[in-house]
Amino acid sequence: MKPDARALLKDEWTRRFSEWGQPAYRLDQLLSWLYSRRATSWDQMSNLPKDLRQRLADEFTLDAPELTRKQGSRDTTQKFLWRLSDGAYIESVLIPASPALYGEPSDRHTLCVSTQVGCAYGCKFCASGLEGWKRNLRTEEILNQVLATERWHERALREEGKPESSPDARLVNNIVVMGMGEPLANYEALIRALTLLNAPWGGGIGARKITISTSGLAPQIRRLADEPLQFRLAISLHGATDAVRERIMPINRKYPLQELAAACEFYQEKKGRMITLEYILIAGVNDQPDHAPPLADLARRLHAKVNLIPYNHVEGLPWERPSDAVQEAFLAAVEKRKVVATLRREKGHDIDAACGQLRLKVEREGASEARKAGKA
Repeated sequence: MKPDARALLKDEWTRRFSEWGQPAYRLDQLLSWLYSRRATSWDQMSNLPKDLRQRLADEFTLDAPELTRKQGSRDTTQKFLWRLSDGAYIESVLIPASPALYGEPSDRHTLCVSTQVGCAYGCKFCASGLEGWKRNLRTEEILNQVLATERWHERALREEGKPESSPDARLVNNIVVMGMGEPLANYEALIRALTLLNAPWGGGIGARKITISTSGLAPQIRRLADEPLQFRLAISLHGATDAVRERIMPINRKYPLQELAAACEFYQEKKGRMITLEYILIAGVNDQPDHAPPLADLARRLHAKVNLIPYNHVEGLPWERPSDAVQEAFLAAVEKRKVVATLRREKGHDIDAACGQLRLKVEREGASEARKAGKA
């Protein structure tokens, strides 16, 4: 299998172009086509010599996911369902400007990206793993979610008769890696993709505008602490005692809270960055008054902020979101203990926005149609 052109770092390209006897400015042109102009074919690269384009085509793929379904309007939260080259489906979610979602004055346009097809970690409330884990995404499949979303945006502007943005303008300027899959279980491809998205010649997105979420892979958190880039870290906590986490998150049996907290402390010592504790409020599971004190204690220990998220119901699962009154009471109980906390009214609950829901629906529709065809 040929490598994809968007999986290479600049120094790797530099060595390749040197071996080919190509001048340095040709590489700058190529990188502009790959990332600023978001090209999907070699023929688009009109300022590259034909023989160079042919050599690139011979040695590299130029993959791009196919948009098969989109939910939401252009000015609201939108979910994209992408089909990859092998027919697998993944999701991305585009979230419009939202004040201080992850600590910035405004998130402007945040894209939530996936790192795996399915998930092997089996969180009981999540749709991503209901059909099991299929495979890790490759580097280009992670970063292509950003470029494909921006290509969609440019097409939408053209269709509406609005002026397109300049090639160097980015629609997506914040990334949260908390879509389908466990990001730190696909560590090498993830870090390479984020390095490419951060590079000034690549995506140009600041490292502090990139948040990596994990369900609690303690060794990889420690490894992430030694990375040179200043990515943000979010912990998908959803329970502040081992009893609660083990009920809904099997990963806690391998890395219980004490081990997870120690890894987070190590990360913070190395990075000096505040961690976010993501906490999905599930009715009758983790939303009661006695659940707030251990959450606040852990947040204070880690000097972390808490992001409370009402649960998005997943068809076929028994869990429900708490009432607004219960949500507000839980927020007040956490804040009373001197912890910075926000209650995020989950954007997109009307568009199957919980991780993996749209993919699951489409795959089940396809399986149903296949069964009907087999009986015909």
